[in-house]
Amino acid sequence: MKVLAFDTSSTALSVAILEDDRLLADTTLAIKKNHSISLMPTIDFLMQSVNLSPQDLDRIVVAEGPGSYTGLRVAVATAKTLAYTLTIDLVGVSSLAALALNSPSEGLIVPIMDARRRNVYVGFYENGRAVEADRHAFFDTVLEHLKGKEQVTFVGEVAAFREEISQTFPEAKVLEVLPSAFKIGQAGQKLTPADVHSFVPNYLKRVEAEENWLKTHEESGDAYIKRV
Repeated sequence: MKVLAFDTSSTALSVAILEDDRLLADTTLAIKKNHSISLMPTIDFLMQSVNLSPQDLDRIVVAEGPGSYTGLRVAVATAKTLAYTLTIDLVGVSSLAALALNSPSEGLIVPIMDARRRNVYVGFYENGRAVEADRHAFFDTVLEHLKGKEQVTFVGEVAAFREEISQTFPEAKVLEVLPSAFKIGQAGQKLTPADVHSFVPNYLKRVEAEENWLKTHEESGDAYIKRV
C-alpha cells in the first residue's frame, strides 16, 4: 500500500510517503509559513523524488485535529480533494497522536498543543494508543488530573508550560517533539477509511466567532450557521 500522509495542524508542516510500513520520503518544516502555499509543492517534490505519480497512491492519511483552525482546514481540504479525485481511501489520525507517536519515551505520553490563554489541546497515550479521549482543557486542570501518575512524558508545544510541569512533576520528562507524518502514515494504514464527503476536522473547540455568537443566542434556540 502506497500512502501519502501529512500534518499541518500546528506551526510545523510534516509530509511523508510510505509503502506499507517503509518510509520512502519525508520532510518536516518547523518554521512559521503559510501551509496553504507550501503543502502542495512539498507533496509534489516528495512524489517526484521517489518517482511516483498521484495515481500510484492507495491512501491519504491526514492529521484531522485538534490544532490550528486554518492549518486543519488546509490539510483536510487537500486530503479530501486528493482522495476524491484519485478515488482512493481517506483516513484521519489525531494531531495529538502525531506528537505522541513521535516520542521515544515509555509510560504515559501526554501530547500538548497550546490553545492560548492557558488552555491546551491534550491527549493521553500509552504504547501508541489513546487511553483517554483527546480534549480541550485548562492546563491547571490537566496537571490536577495527572496527579499520582508515574512515568509521565509531556511532548509537543510544551515550552510555555515547562516550569509548571517541573514544579508539579519533577520526575516527568518534557520533550518539544514535532509531529511525524511518517508515524501517522503508519497508524493510518490500520484504520477504517472515512467517508470522503462527510469528513471534517476535529476541532475539539468552537471557533471564537461561534463562542461569541452563542453568548447572546443560546437561549433563543437559534442555530449558528455562519461558516468560518
